[in-house]
Amino acid sequence: MAVRLSPMTGITGLGKKNTFVLTIRDADVVAAALRQAVAGASPEERPGLERAISLVESTAAANEGQLHARWVRSRLAATGFTGDLDSVAAVRALRQAEPRLSLLAAVHLQKEAVAHPE
Repeated sequence: MAVRLSPMTGITGLGKKNTFVLTIRDADVVAAALRQAVAGASPEERPGLERAISLVESTAAANEGQLHARWVRSRLAATGFTGDLDSVAAVRALRQAEPRLSLLAAVHLQKEAVAHPE
C-alpha cells in the first residue's frame, strides 16, 4: 500500500506558477487484494491477513491532512531532522528532502504536520 505525495507544478498564465501537492491513495486496491487472499487462506494464514486488512483500513480512514502530516514526518526523518516541526529549519529540511516543493507548498505541509500530531 502506498500513499504518495507528488509535488506538481502547474503553469497558469504568463509567469505565474502555482505549486500543489497531489495525494495518491491505493489503500482500497490493497484492501480488496487482501480480502481476496483471506478467502483462499489457510487457517494459519487467516489471522495475519485479517490484521493486515485492519491496518490498511485504518490508513484508508485517515484524512488528507493526516496523510500529509505522516508524509512530512517521514521525509524529515529520512533526512535526520530532529528539531521542532514548527520551525524554519523544518521547512528547509523538507525542501532539501523534496527539492521540487515550492516554499508555499512546504509551509502548507509543515502547518498540516503541526496541526496533526502523531
